[in-house]
Amino acid sequence: MKRSWLYIILLILSGCAKQTDWELSEQGETLIVVEATITNEKKPQEVYLHYNMSDLSDEPIPLSDAQVIITDEDSTWQLKEDSLFAGKYYTKTDLVALTNKNYSLLVIDGGKVYSAQANMVPGRTFNPLIYSKNEDDDLYHIDYVASAFEAEDPAMWEVRLDWSGVPGYEGMEKSYTTKKLLFYTLTTLDVSQVFAPVVEEVSFPAGTIIEQKRYSLTAGHTEFIRSLLLETSWQGGVFPTDPANVTSNISTGGMGYFAVCAVNTLSITVTP
Repeated sequence: MKRSWLYIILLILSGCAKQTDWELSEQGETLIVVEATITNEKKPQEVYLHYNMSDLSDEPIPLSDAQVIITDEDSTWQLKEDSLFAGKYYTKTDLVALTNKNYSLLVIDGGKVYSAQANMVPGRTFNPLIYSKNEDDDLYHIDYVASAFEAEDPAMWEVRLDWSGVPGYEGMEKSYTTKKLLFYTLTTLDVSQVFAPVVEEVSFPAGTIIEQKRYSLTAGHTEFIRSLLLETSWQGGVFPTDPANVTSNISTGGMGYFAVCAVNTLSITVTP
């Protein structure tokens, strides 16, 4: 029986290798990338516009001086570009997204017009993440945030850690004492996800303030995140996927995604 299983495993692994001849162009098409997630949080909402990059290590080139407008059935918000951060546009007043509204994004860049539509599914409350103490020091690490798979309830999880106020860490660089982590609950479970490359574990001291946010996801937003992860974080593992285009709801000439999310938030403090 063991020989049979070994033969099957070897057959599967050998069947995963194939030769591919890529026809690479020296320069790809220049597109705009839209990063826009508006929420039910009472705040000015942000839209970030930049041009696509040919390499992951490249710095994004912002798209400035565009007209950016968000509308629903009743209201219109004209966004203004941040004077300090080119390519980042904000609503001039607070915008609180609602579940019973349909939202549209309009970007006008010279004679080019890009558009997208999105709506919001309800959010829900959740249990706080689980953390535990490291075995070799007095620091802590996150054990569990949420299930990676849920057939009917996808979500994005944002976890912010801040130990800048813990005795012994005051005055240190924010890049050392604050961290932002993202986790996902998707409606599919991919082999590339299960065998994804190992990510670095973040350790933090007692007294750390943890803010945990849950973003509700529509079906389209979920598929965008899945396709993006397949091309980025899940590449380089045991079962990498063939390169493919990331899905988008931006009209022709644009990339990225315009999303509307309900956000639920809780905060906890790490205690010994």
